[in-house]
Amino acid sequence: MEIAIIADDRKKELMTQFCIAYCGILNKHNLCATGITGKYISEATGLSIERLLSGAHGGAQQIASRISYDEIDLLLFFRDSNLSDIDDNEDSDNTLLRMCDLHNVPVATNIATAEILVRALDRGDLDWREIVNPRSDYNLRKKARFGYGRR
Repeated sequence: MEIAIIADDRKKELMTQFCIAYCGILNKHNLCATGITGKYISEATGLSIERLLSGAHGGAQQIASRISYDEIDLLLFFRDSNLSDIDDNEDSDNTLLRMCDLHNVPVATNIATAEILVRALDRGDLDWREIVNPRSDYNLRKKARFGYGRR
């Protein structure tokens, strides 16, 4: 499965701790994260993470684009919802959440939901995403076997 990870500045430590706790499950999947979040997590856990641009420089938009192409199966997005700090990222946040809604991508915006989704992932409850994601092993094997996409 393809898992995207984003954490606002005040949530990076919590996301890192979460990834340490669930390293055994996360290491079985392909991970990508916005730049600084990915750096913190990979340094703390040793997980292999594709680091995208930082959130401020377009990393969230890169993830939104991958979601729109059904290349992300799960989004872990720890947001700082402190109402006194509403900022310019609100539009970006809403775009990400809207894309997840449109493409049926499970998303966790807090640690409680993230735990439920990661445990469900480990049990195989999200395996239906393999059919949707064009880059999944399921679809790559199917493409190789039946020659889809050849001209």
